[in-house]
Amino acid sequence: MQSDEVSNKKDYQYSVQEKESSTENGNLEEFDGDTPSFRRAIIEACGHNPDDFESDELPEDLQYMINVITSLPIDDALKILERAVEEHHDDANFSSDLLKKIELLLDRDQYLRTGHNEFEWFEQCKIDAGLIHYHSPYPEVRTVTSPIDDESIPVETFRAYFFGFFWTILGAGVNEFFSHRKPLISLTAPVMQILLYPCGKFFERVLPNRVFKLGKVSVNFNPGPWSYKEQMFATIIFNVSTNYTYVAHNIYVQKLKVFYGNDWLDFGYEVLLMLCSQLLGFGYAGILRKFVIYNEKCLWPTLFPTMALNGALLRPDNKENTNGWRMTRYKFFMVFFLTMFLYNWIPTYLFQGLSSFSWMTWISPKNFDLAMVTGSTSGLGLNPIPTFDWNIIDYNYSLSIPFFSQLNQYIGTFIGFFVVLGLYYSNYKWTGYLPMNSNDIFTNTGDSYAVQEILDSNSKLVESKYQAYSPPFYTAGNLLVYGGIFAQYPFAFAYVFFTEWKAISRCFKQIYYQMKSFRSIGKKTTTYDGFDDPQTRLMKKYKDVPDWWFLVVLVVALVLGILCIKLYPTQTPVWGLFYILAFNFLFLIPICFIFSTTGFSITMGVITEIIIGYALPGNGLALMTIKSLGYTIDNQAESYIADQKLAHYAKIPQRAVFKGQLVGVLIQCFVALGVINWQIVNVKNICTSKAENKFTCPKEVNFYSSSVFWGVIGPKRVFNGLYPILKYTFLIGFLLSILCCAIKYFFPKQTRNFHPTILMGGLQQFAPYNLSYVTGGLYISFAFMFYIKRYYTKWWEKYNYVLSAAFSSAIASSAIVIFFAVNYKPKHINWWGNNIIDTGVDGGEGRQTLKNVTSLQGGYFGPRVGSYP
Repeated sequence: MQSDEVSNKKDYQYSVQEKESSTENGNLEEFDGDTPSFRRAIIEACGHNPDDFESDELPEDLQYMINVITSLPIDDALKILERAVEEHHDDANFSSDLLKKIELLLDRDQYLRTGHNEFEWFEQCKIDAGLIHYHSPYPEVRTVTSPIDDESIPVETFRAYFFGFFWTILGAGVNEFFSHRKPLISLTAPVMQILLYPCGKFFERVLPNRVFKLGKVSVNFNPGPWSYKEQMFATIIFNVSTNYTYVAHNIYVQKLKVFYGNDWLDFGYEVLLMLCSQLLGFGYAGILRKFVIYNEKCLWPTLFPTMALNGALLRPDNKENTNGWRMTRYKFFMVFFLTMFLYNWIPTYLFQGLSSFSWMTWISPKNFDLAMVTGSTSGLGLNPIPTFDWNIIDYNYSLSIPFFSQLNQYIGTFIGFFVVLGLYYSNYKWTGYLPMNSNDIFTNTGDSYAVQEILDSNSKLVESKYQAYSPPFYTAGNLLVYGGIFAQYPFAFAYVFFTEWKAISRCFKQIYYQMKSFRSIGKKTTTYDGFDDPQTRLMKKYKDVPDWWFLVVLVVALVLGILCIKLYPTQTPVWGLFYILAFNFLFLIPICFIFSTTGFSITMGVITEIIIGYALPGNGLALMTIKSLGYTIDNQAESYIADQKLAHYAKIPQRAVFKGQLVGVLIQCFVALGVINWQIVNVKNICTSKAENKFTCPKEVNFYSSSVFWGVIGPKRVFNGLYPILKYTFLIGFLLSILCCAIKYFFPKQTRNFHPTILMGGLQQFAPYNLSYVTGGLYISFAFMFYIKRYYTKWWEKYNYVLSAAFSSAIASSAIVIFFAVNYKPKHINWWGNNIIDTGVDGGEGRQTLKNVTSLQGGYFGPRVGSYP
């Protein structure tokens, strides 16, 4: 090894002398080739240590990058760099240091005046251009993908389909079962990869390597070693079950007596509504492919841990020296997975005070003001050390989404802290008589709102009952959340279309050209037309899925939806379904674009509530039906698109993904319905505070509250009588978008990392969450996604996303074990470290509101009885 190092050094010294000599003679083009020093520079730029490789043992993808970069003409390299500056000058995900470096390289004379020689300029131009053009402009993508693709690696194998569908059945059941619990437990993609790996290796050993013919179909049960493409394909199939079914809210809220108690619900209604909602999102996913999958700027950062774990388990890895670390990714994953699996028992079970670490409230437990400001449970969580629980630290994906996104969100949440505090202590709209940060709705006496008191047998509002009972009231935290949501809709639409219009208009043009040529004889078009980034070029080898396949799914879903609302007394007009389709088509593009570039998700549920509340006043059932369909189109479309991007990165054929996802969706629907109906019958007191094993249904309670506030009561009463300020937040959001667009236009470089849409989203972190859920994540994000990424780049590229996958999968695995081991039949450890979270004001003891409603005339606040808005 030492002799190799000496040889490398001699080669390097010789090549430097050659460069200097050639530069003096002006013969730079003579060295447009593969010199030892140039190879070393390329290897380092690709994130590897040249001294850890033998000259003839380079990995295939690394050798490919050396070949394409050394053969790249300098004129082409300069054109690539010029295009990169043009396309990424305002891209917050594109390294600002790299952007400055490219701008300097394009000014050749200025670069030479900084102390570099001509050959260094020549090398750097080719290296940076080669990485951008042949791999990716983003180091995050280069970390988890390969610049080459082996088409011979099997994908659609018997074992991949078998495990994909098997774990979809199990995962859909587990995730649906625990989604109605607080806190919820779920099987995620990283956990599934851990389970898939030994299953695949087991089948690799035991199944016969023989081809079986079933008619014209040939099936090989064991085509060789279990491959990373098979595992990724099975994971993509499973991923449709990682999200709970949103329609479950409808079934629980309509069936259970504690909510609406509709007796007419049967299995036929549930099947039609479930299939319609899930398939609508699937159909829309095909429409959005051009905007957020093939667009290179759409990174989808939340996918990187899954990709990294897949690579750690199944791709070859060497023990090269990476900032002093020599562990393989696989060993790194196992060490940190086991560490977190064991550690999670401490804050989750043994010392629960470390999870909600409200240490300041423990100093003075009965201090109401201290609890409101710093408390993690009842308060706003202003605490520099809020938790030691990774499940809370990683609430906002601190090791996945970019640091600029974390920072923008945190600034918004910090501003929201003062807004909530101001609303509460000024007693704005009687918020002082209610808990400060609850997501529930209340009566004018401070009790939880019971909608049955104001409805008739058809679940519609009875004015006389309403006037005798009470209007619903929001807490200070809920007022801020809804105000922030209302402002964000017009803001996000206007701002994203302004800042990303070039990319969006290009996609619209491609759709137009495809529709125009649809009837053209002999003219073949594909969904890839117009895109030429490295990942898409590799995918062009595989047959694409025509748009009409997705349109057929969309039409089938639409028919199922019409049957559902016409055959059953849903009080829902058919036009509501078509409205949802049109409305989502308009807003899904900016919403998905924001999510794919920042990891921040915006949903369509609230704006749908407002519009339907105006169109169908006093009709809570119609609002719930249309809202669930609208929300699911948005949520499921994002989920399916994310999986298609995962396949894009892993080079899984589109048609395989289409088949796997479609069957997976059908499996999820029927498994989820089975679990839902079993729970309703068998879990005692489900969706109440007395429910067994914490099945209190927090999301169903939110869904119910929204249906009452915006469906039964209606936005007209809310905006004109109860909370007039909320209607002006739409205008505020639009006016702010004009201001921010102007700032972005005149100061593009200074505002690269400023994303006001995400900042506004930070306002929505309250009710019932607070600062304690995002402060710890900000620290971790700064450490890993900024500092380590910038100063220890090689370590970050190799280990960061593997660490994220290790921790998240360990938390999920540990939580499931803890639930069945010590929570299913509770075995509580009675000591101060566990009991402290339930003591004092923050723990729910004693005073819980700023003002006492019993001191008021009549014993209630707000408008007088009989004159409610």
